[in-house]
Amino acid sequence: MGQRRINLGDLLNGASALAMAVALFLVFIVAPREAVMGDVQRVFYFHVPAAWVGYLALLASFLASLLYLMRRETRWDQLARCSVEIGLVFITKGIITGSVWAKATWGVWWTWEPRLTTSAILWVIYASYLTLRQAIEEKDRQARLAAVYGIAGFVAVPVNFMAIRWWRTVHPLVFDSGGANLEPSMLVVLIFGVVTFTLLYFSLLNLRFRIQVASERVQQLRQQQEV
Repeated sequence: MGQRRINLGDLLNGASALAMAVALFLVFIVAPREAVMGDVQRVFYFHVPAAWVGYLALLASFLASLLYLMRRETRWDQLARCSVEIGLVFITKGIITGSVWAKATWGVWWTWEPRLTTSAILWVIYASYLTLRQAIEEKDRQARLAAVYGIAGFVAVPVNFMAIRWWRTVHPLVFDSGGANLEPSMLVVLIFGVVTFTLLYFSLLNLRFRIQVASERVQQLRQQQEV
C-alpha cells in the first residue's frame, strides 16, 4: 500500500488541534491568576482571539467580495460566503465570552456601551447577509447582491474595533499607544491564543470551502439529470 499523501488541510487540522491543546494549558496552568477578577479573567484569553478571528474572517469576505465583482469567478463568492459563516460564529463567541466577563467586571451581562452596541449591530448586519443569500434563488443575482452587501457592510468592522478609542466607554483598552496593558506572561498567552484561533479559522475555512464546492457540484449534477 502506498503512503497517504498529507495535504494542506491535514496540516492545518493537525496544527490547530495541537495549538489548541497548548493554548488551553497556557490559559489554565501557566497564565497567572489576575489579582482583582481572579480566575474569571481567563475568559479574556478566549474573548480577544475570538474577536480577532471574527474581524479576520469578515475582512477575508470583504476582499473575496471585491474579487468576485471584478472577476465574476464563483470561487470568490463561495469563499466570501464561507468566511462570513465562520466569522459570525467567532463574533458570537466574542459576544458571549464578553458577556461573561462583563458580568464578573461590571455586575451585568450586557450594557449598551459603544463597543457592545456596535458588536450587536455588526452581528445583525452579517446575520442579515446570510439571510439575504437564502432569500435569493438565482445564483448569479445572489452572488452579486451578496458581494455588494458584504462590501458595504464591512464598514461596521472598523467602527466596532475603534469604538473604544472614539467614544467614552467602560470597555477596557488592552492595547494603546504605549503598548499592551498586560503583564509579559499574560501577553505571551494572549498572543499564542490569537495565533491558535487564526490557525483554527484557516482550518475551518478550508473544510467549509470544500463542503460548499462539493454541495454546489451536487446541485449542478441534479439539475443536469432533471433536464
